[in-house]
Amino acid sequence: MFKQNYPSLLLQNAVDELASLPGVGRKSALRFALHLLKQPKENVERFGQSIIKMRGEIMYCNNCNMISDTPVCKVCSDLKRECSLVCVVESVRDVLSIENTLQYNGLYHVLGGIISPMDGVGPSDLSINQLIKRVEEGSVTEVFLALSTTMEGETTAFYLYKMLNKFPVKISTIARGVGFGDELEFTDEVTLGRSIQNRQPFVPLNQ
Repeated sequence: MFKQNYPSLLLQNAVDELASLPGVGRKSALRFALHLLKQPKENVERFGQSIIKMRGEIMYCNNCNMISDTPVCKVCSDLKRECSLVCVVESVRDVLSIENTLQYNGLYHVLGGIISPMDGVGPSDLSINQLIKRVEEGSVTEVFLALSTTMEGETTAFYLYKMLNKFPVKISTIARGVGFGDELEFTDEVTLGRSIQNRQPFVPLNQ
């Protein structure tokens, strides 16, 4: 592969770091770096500090694992939310996708991933025990499994169903407006919103 020769090691280091971001190739990274070089120094410092401050000070909600500026996130502390309904998602990005639909008014629980033996991710690597404790407390009446309809997502949903089925809670899932194999963050807002509104009881595939 052809390797670009840079006139400055500092520029090369900046390009290397920018190119490590998802979806950013070296040409784009070089364009970003050169753009930053043209900006006033204070603007670039503010840009850099915002990233450093985010990484150093951002928290994860004590209740649901959503990113937050405080120990309890805005969703969990919102008294207008339906606290008896908990939507289980894979990642923070899924929360953002669902919030954008404006069709959901319950709380969330972010697993931090899905069960994937191929990637070495098992149930103990996810925040499943924390979810079980929330249900055990008795304030939750419905657990809404909004996981990607991939094989890994279905496996995770089935595992959660087995763990939660012993509690007196309704277990629901997204309607099949979201096709099998789809990931929530790539589903358009209208389809996702309708799938949330029309959620249905969870039925294991082997039944």
